[in-house]
Amino acid sequence: MLSELDDDHVAAICRVLNEHDVQFVIIGGVAARLHETGYATVDVDICPSNADANLVNLSRALRELGARLRIEGDASGVPFDPHPDALRQVTTMTLITDQGPLDLCFEPAGFSDGYAGLVDQSTTIVVAEVDVPVASLADVVASKRAAGRPKDIVVLPALEARLRRE
Repeated sequence: MLSELDDDHVAAICRVLNEHDVQFVIIGGVAARLHETGYATVDVDICPSNADANLVNLSRALRELGARLRIEGDASGVPFDPHPDALRQVTTMTLITDQGPLDLCFEPAGFSDGYAGLVDQSTTIVVAEVDVPVASLADVVASKRAAGRPKDIVVLPALEARLRRE
């Protein structure tokens, strides 16, 4: 079973993405946690830009992170080639990296335009000395509401309460 990711793991993954000039926004549970909601999560969810140049940069970053496909029952993951053409063909991908679990979501629930729909309202939060682009809490709430999964619905009251305090 995976344990909650700490800030060092989040920063390590984001540092590599930043070093490769990947355009991305942190979404999901880590975004909720970074907005000081107390939310716990076990993986880093990102919404990367699907622009051609960005997919090349993302591919390079994934190679440096030692990204492997995450599958149930295989803690080490399955090797794969994160070629930009392969990345272009998916909407989501669950990975394990040398720094921890990483999920790619090019079209988060409620945001069919992906990165373009999230970036303008995103904010930068410094995590262990790394600048991390994070979806706004309002966008995190909207996405969790649109996803409608039991694990999202159960946390909505706390996230919405935090949003009202902003």
